[in-house]
Amino acid sequence: MADPLTLFTSIGLSEQKAKETLKNDALCSALKDAITQAQRVLGAAGVDKATGTLLYTMTSRLRDPKRLGFLTDHIAQRKICTELQLAAALEFVKSHPQDPINQQEFESLCGVGVVITPEQIEDKVEKVIKKHKDQLLQERYRFNMGLLMGEARGGLMWADGKMIKNEVDMQVLHLLGPKTEADLEKKPKAQKAKAPGGEVKEELTMNGEIKIEGRSLMDELRGVALNFHKPGENYKTEGYVVTPKTMDLLKQHLEFTGGQIRTRFPPEPNGILHIGHAKAINFNFGYAKANDGICYLRYDDTNPEKEEEKYFTAIKDMVEWLGYKPYEITHASDNFQRLYDLAVDLIRRGHAYVCHQRGEELKGHNPPPSPWRERPAEESLVLFDRMRRGLFAEGEATVRMKIVMEDGKMDPVAYRIKYTAHHRTGDTWCIYPTYDYTHCLCDSIENITHSLCTKEFQARRSSYFWLCNALDVYCPVQWEYGRLNLTYTVVSKRKIIKLVEEGTVRDWDDPRLFTLTALRRRGFPSEAINNFCAKVGVTVAQATMEPHMLESCVRDVLNDHAPRAMAVLEPLKVTITNLPEGIRNDVRVPDFPANEFMGSHVVPFTRTIFIEQSDFREVIEKGYKRLTPDQPVGLRHAGYVISVQKVIKDAQGRVVELEVHCCSSNEAAEKPKAFIHWVSEPQKCEIRLYERLFLHKNPEDPSEVPGGFLSDINPNSLQVIDSALVDISVSKAKVFDKFQFERVGYFALDPDSTADKLVFNRTVTLKEDPGKM
Repeated sequence: MADPLTLFTSIGLSEQKAKETLKNDALCSALKDAITQAQRVLGAAGVDKATGTLLYTMTSRLRDPKRLGFLTDHIAQRKICTELQLAAALEFVKSHPQDPINQQEFESLCGVGVVITPEQIEDKVEKVIKKHKDQLLQERYRFNMGLLMGEARGGLMWADGKMIKNEVDMQVLHLLGPKTEADLEKKPKAQKAKAPGGEVKEELTMNGEIKIEGRSLMDELRGVALNFHKPGENYKTEGYVVTPKTMDLLKQHLEFTGGQIRTRFPPEPNGILHIGHAKAINFNFGYAKANDGICYLRYDDTNPEKEEEKYFTAIKDMVEWLGYKPYEITHASDNFQRLYDLAVDLIRRGHAYVCHQRGEELKGHNPPPSPWRERPAEESLVLFDRMRRGLFAEGEATVRMKIVMEDGKMDPVAYRIKYTAHHRTGDTWCIYPTYDYTHCLCDSIENITHSLCTKEFQARRSSYFWLCNALDVYCPVQWEYGRLNLTYTVVSKRKIIKLVEEGTVRDWDDPRLFTLTALRRRGFPSEAINNFCAKVGVTVAQATMEPHMLESCVRDVLNDHAPRAMAVLEPLKVTITNLPEGIRNDVRVPDFPANEFMGSHVVPFTRTIFIEQSDFREVIEKGYKRLTPDQPVGLRHAGYVISVQKVIKDAQGRVVELEVHCCSSNEAAEKPKAFIHWVSEPQKCEIRLYERLFLHKNPEDPSEVPGGFLSDINPNSLQVIDSALVDISVSKAKVFDKFQFERVGYFALDPDSTADKLVFNRTVTLKEDPGKM
């Protein structure tokens, strides 16, 4: 037989894919067996690329080795010849773990022998096109073509998807003709409906969910539900281990839950949540909500050395800020006694033992196996009781489970000794369970149906299933999804603490960070964060996004919800000489200029106003449209045009005041080229402008930042303007209230504000800066 690399490339695998396969012993062995068996069936014809691809897919997804020969024969005999049929076949053998397989039922459900002709595809697509003809003619190429594909596929389950798509494309082209320039224009946003009385309603779905570009977060999560097992059908999930007691335990689970979906969000209370947690919150709470289920907020409080009350409070606040209410707030520590009892049972069954290897002995690759692994269960039980009673020093003994994890880690620790008082149980315990031991058992105790976690926990999936089955308790299903990361930031708790200790940032809620408390303080609406999570999606692949994508979601929300006000960051005094002293007119300013029905506020207009210094230049330049000695300018909302009469300077030659003449915009000789904002009788305030905290996209990457993340701090990440002026309409604002300062940006009121001085954080600029990388 050829060597494995040659064998794998002979069936169509790329050399890189073949080499990756060789690293996985189980997959390598299964694929060799499948190829050998297929070659026996096919004889001289050999295994072509199409068959090889199916064999590789089958062996990489099959978790029950006893079905390998059965499925290989069906593939080699061309009974299973498409990815769709293979997916159905894998689903069938997964849901029928017991022998024998009903051959007739299997082939019927997998489309074996079903032939779909081109004529059938043509007829089906023609009927679907005819059904939607009127709407197609109206919307043309803006019509959702996926709907046509879906309906055509619905009647032709085993047809080639490419053939259906080609037929749809051809018939649509025949009906509509080639795309025109109008078809290529961006689809306009749907207008918001006006409610009686002039208020504007959000565009809602039938269940009251705000839509995100035509697809709500709940829609996204319902879509994911199609790939997940139904409650009680855990055994259909890839990799799930079926034991003689599985079906009875699932039956008891269903009787308790009534078939309800149950999820949990299980943060460690040793730090503040960050943007990555927002995806986890949306996924866990949102998936339960979208499917009429429940979600627990469960604190994983098994490490008393690092846990503080402020973190418990902040985590709960952030979950609720994002719009979710936990079904119940629980703690891993609620189950300390039960977890201890289960550990005793695990030792008694011979699946765990007390070990005396020190922590430093277990670090690094391939640590030596424990010499105490085969210690008698009775001896380990006595020692575990002594650990419980505080008769060992910290690090002198641990309880380890007899399992090798996917990443090669052998016998993970289940219990360790810590002489630290717990915030909830005090000094009751001096031994505490680890995540590897606690998490799956707490999921089991709470009858969780879908244990949703990020991709890095995939290496713990086998130990998750193993521990539940070793103790004969209900075993939930762990599903992994990709982490959400952002460039130009760090989210590690240890690194954020370092930034705080170094004085680089003020605290966990410094608006330059991407913790959720920091984003709230900066003025990011929770709806924008949820919308961002929906745009990223709930895929398995890890997503590393640019901050400007999140900022775009923020602008979309604030544009509709942040009332307008006028503020001047760098004031220049302007005296209107043809207005009498003491005059004071009220100017009504719309809160949302694009929709006057959404309210307004009044600001004073007097002889003295203030404008931005950048809105005046002594010498006109090409393209400059604002105020100069030779060019008048309009004042927004005031109905006036001002013209410069005199420029007043200080001893250093800096312009400190302008004397101007004003006239009604209706009386102006010509319409001004620009209208600028202004304030009169303003309130002094402090403005904080933020830029990215780090200079490079990946501050934690040594190849990009050799000196480490602390050497990559942007010296211009914070600019404080303490003499800005804002109109009095914001004087009664509350902390976190949000505004659009016209022509300047979006701002939110900071908690540092006092009655004497308001402090505003710039949330985002009005438009994305194309100069930013």
